[in-house]
Amino acid sequence: MEITFDILAGILDAYAYEVVFVDRHHIVRYMNKVAKERYAGRVQVGQSLFCCHNENSRQKIEAFLQRADQGEDEMFETLNQKTGEREFFVPVRVKGQVIGYFERHEAHWDHEHPEVSVVQYWKNRI
Repeated sequence: MEITFDILAGILDAYAYEVVFVDRHHIVRYMNKVAKERYAGRVQVGQSLFCCHNENSRQKIEAFLQRADQGEDEMFETLNQKTGEREFFVPVRVKGQVIGYFERHEAHWDHEHPEVSVVQYWKNRI
């Protein structure tokens, strides 16, 4: 079976969290079903991410991109006090080059160390 865009979109639509993929120019290129529902009317494919983010967010995103260009993978952003979710900046690479990014949200696993991702949490418990 060849993996097509439709198959990948189906996989991402089955994911319980929102996925908003943004290119290097900060244009929204893809939103999964959950993202379309959560951000309806505020974020749209083809639109600049900065239609709904301020200058402070732009500076943080640019800094994350610089770190990604230096080889960093997923990076902790913040613990969102309103939602209780941890937010991570995730660079997307093709052939080693960062082509864009998305923000990943997850619930707490370790309240004492919210910067530790779920992957790292479980690796350290084994």
